[in-house]
Amino acid sequence: MEARVNYGKAAPGVLRAMQGLENYNAESGIEPELRELVKLRASQINGCAYCVDMHYLDARANGETEQRLSTLVVWQEAPFFTDRERAALLWTEKVTLISLDHVPDEVYEQVRQHFTDEELVNLTLIIATINAWNRLSVSFRAMPGYYTPSKRHE
Repeated sequence: MEARVNYGKAAPGVLRAMQGLENYNAESGIEPELRELVKLRASQINGCAYCVDMHYLDARANGETEQRLSTLVVWQEAPFFTDRERAALLWTEKVTLISLDHVPDEVYEQVRQHFTDEELVNLTLIIATINAWNRLSVSFRAMPGYYTPSKRHE
């Protein structure tokens, strides 16, 4: 498989816009470790090889364990995640797969026990942002294997 288009070169404004979202997300108050888990889980769901590779590497660079990363895909059955992380992962799945059931009220009620209104809105933007990155990367076949984390993401 080959890349179709380097979307960053074809439309640099797209990268600037997306980086603006990333800058906001980094200041959102959602923990860096949780942001990476959410990004990785959404990327797994969306089948984005480039983003899975990137966020796995970023999570490892931030000190995440192999055990938690290897069981993220089955987080509901794995005992390695906190209640807050489980709520965020549930929210990630429901928002990423929004066309299936439009995020049911019972999921919202369950998740909001672990997040303030502001945190939940910010978490949703993090999920929306990674879904946008996934759609760009999958559509234009961004190739995994070339990303190197530059530093610990705070």
